[in-house]
Amino acid sequence: MKMRTLLLGAIVSTGAMIALADSASAYVVCNRSGDCWHTDNRYRYPGPGFNAYPDDWYFHQRWDDRYRYRWRGDYHRDRGYYRGGVWIQF
Repeated sequence: MKMRTLLLGAIVSTGAMIALADSASAYVVCNRSGDCWHTDNRYRYPGPGFNAYPDDWYFHQRWDDRYRYRWRGDYHRDRGYYRGGVWIQF
């Protein structure tokens, strides 16, 4: 009986931790020029023309002349954005 109570308590505790945990979020941000990049946070970008999309948005797009995904091989740890293909740090 005691073991059963402990097991039930462990299951309830684990369920509560999962329910209260923040889910990881990521975004794809595109500017008016069609430069798109990945970010882990939603920032307030200077001026109009920046759109943030859920991370899976990337997989549902046709990448052509309208959008250019900026691969983060030139990964920037600092906050910022692309303008004309150049990374601008906040």
